[in-house]
Amino acid sequence: MNPAPLGVFDSGIGGLTVARALFERLPRESVIYFGDTARVPYGPKSPDTVRRYAAEILAYLLQRGVKALVVACNTITAQALDYLQERSPVPLVGVIEPGARAAVQATRTGTIGVIGTAGTIASGAYERAITAIRPDARVHARACPLFVPLVEEGWFDHPATELIAREYLEPLRRAGVESLVLGCTHYPLLKPLLARVMGPGVTLVDSAEETAKVVARELEAGGLLAGDGHHEHVFVVSDDEPHFRKVGARFLGEKLKRVEVVPLG
Repeated sequence: MNPAPLGVFDSGIGGLTVARALFERLPRESVIYFGDTARVPYGPKSPDTVRRYAAEILAYLLQRGVKALVVACNTITAQALDYLQERSPVPLVGVIEPGARAAVQATRTGTIGVIGTAGTIASGAYERAITAIRPDARVHARACPLFVPLVEEGWFDHPATELIAREYLEPLRRAGVESLVLGCTHYPLLKPLLARVMGPGVTLVDSAEETAKVVARELEAGGLLAGDGHHEHVFVVSDDEPHFRKVGARFLGEKLKRVEVVPLG
């Protein structure tokens, strides 16, 4: 048993879907969530800059005594996961491989769709992860940049969101994808709408849920699960705490009790 907290981090708010999945799967665990809201978005930034920012967050969370780390951001996972794992003395899990593995398991023909931010799609990280597991897979990737602002606005089932989703997803429907990876941590909040647009024959893969499953297995295998004692969740941001509280409540479905502001860099 290990009562130390889990560290979860993202470039901003989207990683709260991963935090929520962890709360549900590991209800006894304490979590420290860090969102780099002062420097979001990471997508347009160079790989060197993403690695530098991520290393600063890693150092901060290690200083707070975390027992394991979850990179709850597709951009950081795509551009810096290996770099961070080399520097982390504790287990560190990203969001791409768990989603890729679940997508492969959910398809018979190997026809898989991936949606994400422009940066994640341009990186090719999901295609590499999927074809490493199933070399004959046919991956159809599509950037959906408007989904992030729509989610942060709370327009989860708005007619405008559905109109945009149909425009984005039509090429994937025509390609006959059997599974669709939600390759951005904002996107799980659109799951009911996306399921309606894609139809009943397509399995939606929530990388947040899949990552939480992997983290639970890693903690159990390493003897790192917390016991029955007191636990708490702490949210840390690098800027703009009121906005984080407001939008974060939409992501978690409840008010955020403890939010700290810690500038980095």
